[in-house]
Amino acid sequence: MFCVGPIAKSRVMFWQEDLWQQVFPVGTEWDQLDQVYQYKWNFSNLENAFEEGGELYGKKVYLFGCTEPQLVFFKDQAKITCIPVVVAVVSPFPPSDKIGINSVQREAEEILPMKQMKMDWVPYIPLENRGSQVERLKSQIYILSCVQRRAGLKHLKVERVKKFEYCLPYFYQPLKEDELEQSTVVQIMFPGDPNPVVCEFDWEFDELKEFVDKKVEEEEVTEDQKDAFKAREARRKALEEMSEEAKAAFENMRFYKFYPMASPDTPDVSNVKVRF
Repeated sequence: MFCVGPIAKSRVMFWQEDLWQQVFPVGTEWDQLDQVYQYKWNFSNLENAFEEGGELYGKKVYLFGCTEPQLVFFKDQAKITCIPVVVAVVSPFPPSDKIGINSVQREAEEILPMKQMKMDWVPYIPLENRGSQVERLKSQIYILSCVQRRAGLKHLKVERVKKFEYCLPYFYQPLKEDELEQSTVVQIMFPGDPNPVVCEFDWEFDELKEFVDKKVEEEEVTEDQKDAFKAREARRKALEEMSEEAKAAFENMRFYKFYPMASPDTPDVSNVKVRF
């Protein structure tokens, strides 16, 4: 992928020092961002993955960043450090257009469109090509970008600011979920008033509309709760109508997690790596 000789060496530096910095560290507290970049982290392992023989060579890749606060040692001192991590997703299409927002303070995860959080997948443009038109580059590397500016945070409500700190890309795997559902008979517990509705439903022999209408008639489910009952059927229908090409893409989607490499200029993170 790279030329040999002195030119290749200079391009390696572009990848190593620039690529991970261009990837937005989603879910990181805004006041911690400066700490993330206080060290000259070495992501040469990420750069090597794109070279011939690497896991990401010649593939369409989507990158997003995050941080993991860990107690690490640097120059004989222990310190809580925000360790940058880059996740690579190999996929022929964007692996997600949703953001999941979750925290210990929240009762349930909130799923929002990425663009509502001012995030989107954009082509990665190497440093030496940033004066070129994106369309001409035919990039195979896309990075998660956020256009929210820190200077504009003071104009936002606290709740809105906190959402940025609790979010991560939301990945939905319909095929894997379907594998867990071998039986056509399912137990349904639906929050009702005053008592929850508990019943069995057979997706093979029961007709959804008749089933829900009967629950409404029996006053176990209200009219405005009917759609919630039907959500699962909508997922099944979408799966049935999914093209073989799309199914193959979901089956072959791969995730790779990259931590910084050991370096004299950075803390040692080898003992604090967290697997998926």
